[in-house]
Amino acid sequence: MRTTLRKIGNSQGVLIPKALLAQTGIDQAVELAVEDGAIVLRKPKSAVREGWAEASRALAAAGDDARVWPEFANADDAEWEW
Repeated sequence: MRTTLRKIGNSQGVLIPKALLAQTGIDQAVELAVEDGAIVLRKPKSAVREGWAEASRALAAAGDDARVWPEFANADDAEWEW
């Protein structure tokens, strides 16, 4: 199937026919890669945040879950009421 690129802001896009999407099971998100000079779209293998809970528990168990940022990023922030 041949199609054209369409300008979308500073990028370009391609309209993918519904029938092709149905054949792949792609519905919203895709994995995008360049392989051997070709742009390849794939259905994501897993949920975006899959495994985050387990990784957080492992960090906590290892004692590696300290804050990266101080409690208040700016000295004046302590005066704010939340």
